[in-house]
Amino acid sequence: MEKKFISIVAYLHNAENNIVNFLDTVIGVCQSNYEKLEVILVNDACEDGTMEQIRKYMENHPQNMMVNVVHMSCFQGLESAMNAGRDIAIGDFVYEFDDILVDYSPEVVLKAYQELIKGYDIVSVKSCGKNRLTSRMFYALFNKTSRGTAKIGPETFRIISRRAINRVRTIGQYIPYRKAMYMNCGLKATTIAYDSTNQNIRVKNSTIISERTDLAIDSFIYFTNALERISAIISGVFLLITILVGVYIIADFFSQDKIVEGWVSTMGFMAMGFFGVFVLLTIILKYLSVLINLIFKQQRYLVADIEKL
Repeated sequence: MEKKFISIVAYLHNAENNIVNFLDTVIGVCQSNYEKLEVILVNDACEDGTMEQIRKYMENHPQNMMVNVVHMSCFQGLESAMNAGRDIAIGDFVYEFDDILVDYSPEVVLKAYQELIKGYDIVSVKSCGKNRLTSRMFYALFNKTSRGTAKIGPETFRIISRRAINRVRTIGQYIPYRKAMYMNCGLKATTIAYDSTNQNIRVKNSTIISERTDLAIDSFIYFTNALERISAIISGVFLLITILVGVYIIADFFSQDKIVEGWVSTMGFMAMGFFGVFVLLTIILKYLSVLINLIFKQQRYLVADIEKL
């Protein structure tokens, strides 16, 4: 039995179909290998029978460990909810399960810990199965434009040391995208892969599109220079248009044929100019919004209560 204190933090949102299998798999292997263990389940406004399934499971499977359920006051999304769960975790090492869909063997959970104690502070676990096209596109663009040297990708879960948690907290209280923060905090990190029991299961797994879209935009702003490049490209396009319009005006001035009065080119240029101005203003305002959150907001989540099971 390992002597280190282990915390398990898992995100729940309408997860009644997967919660029992998750508890059987993860708690089972952890109880068999860790002497000190706590489980923190973050209920992010579940509207199905997730909580009933958890309470029923705990009644039928009495545990000799701490099991806490963090009830968020309203739906707040994956990152904020997991930040709340991680902040109350007290373990030397913390497992973070952003998704409780289990398509791996219990040995994979222990393998991540064994890899961590080799000298790493962050060990990510990913599936060798298929991923959504949108996910592959996001990670490809993110890694290409990232300001850091570490690369990120789709992960099933991860285990992190207390040192990694403390390091990230020194960077800022508000953590907009944990995965990117962990991989770029300067500590040793690695990724291990497993063969999924169903190669297509994560393609079909549902997510909240609006939440992931907002997270992707914020991540691009904070961790990459993608929007800076877009701004530069837009500025270059308008510079080219300005030059072409100037050439057209000069050519029209010396032309003998006055076939155009000039209003078409003028209005077209003004329309394109206004479009570019508003695009740039949108990007600037988004930058300011993220900076305000990073500077002034100490936390981005609201907890209703913590239930001990």
